[in-house]
Amino acid sequence: MNYLAHLYLSGESEKLLVGNFIGDYVKGKQYQHYPDEIARGILLHRRIDSFTDAHELHRAAKHFFRAEFGHYAGIVVDVVYDHFLAGNWKNYSDISLRWFAKWSHSVLLANFKHLPLRVQGFLPFLIQHRRLESYATIEGITQALNVMGKYSSLPAKSELAKQALLDNYPILQTNFEEFMGELIQYVSDEFGIALNQPKKL
Repeated sequence: MNYLAHLYLSGESEKLLVGNFIGDYVKGKQYQHYPDEIARGILLHRRIDSFTDAHELHRAAKHFFRAEFGHYAGIVVDVVYDHFLAGNWKNYSDISLRWFAKWSHSVLLANFKHLPLRVQGFLPFLIQHRRLESYATIEGITQALNVMGKYSSLPAKSELAKQALLDNYPILQTNFEEFMGELIQYVSDEFGIALNQPKKL
């Protein structure tokens, strides 16, 4: 899952949100050096990623992007899932996406000292460009993939990812809705995090 989903799946705990957001940047046992609830958020992040990577629906979604992205197809699917979450936000939360994004930004800034240096480096950009909200549009996630293509090992083929999404939009949305419902249940069962069940699946 990508940034928006990890933030959403943290529930109402600010420290858990911080840990879940930085999970990709804390390796091995480094989580033990963080405050308890942030460390729990890091472990939550890892469990979410393990659940996602092993799930048949996520594997099925990768099929639509594998030709162009190879073993990076899962990263593209994670961003696409954030698109469907943002675009259908009202089905998953009683507060607006704008309010949630602003709250998440304020929490992360208040805990800036706990963020790894790489996260401290890109957080201002994420906030300035309202990246979390931009995921709701096709152009928003295309731009996100374009940036990732420039600054990570993800192949710089954002326009091809966009076309694959458009060509397979209904089936990918249905895939996401079913997967997200199961992931919400998993997080609730395993971590006791109260989240809204999807209003429609």
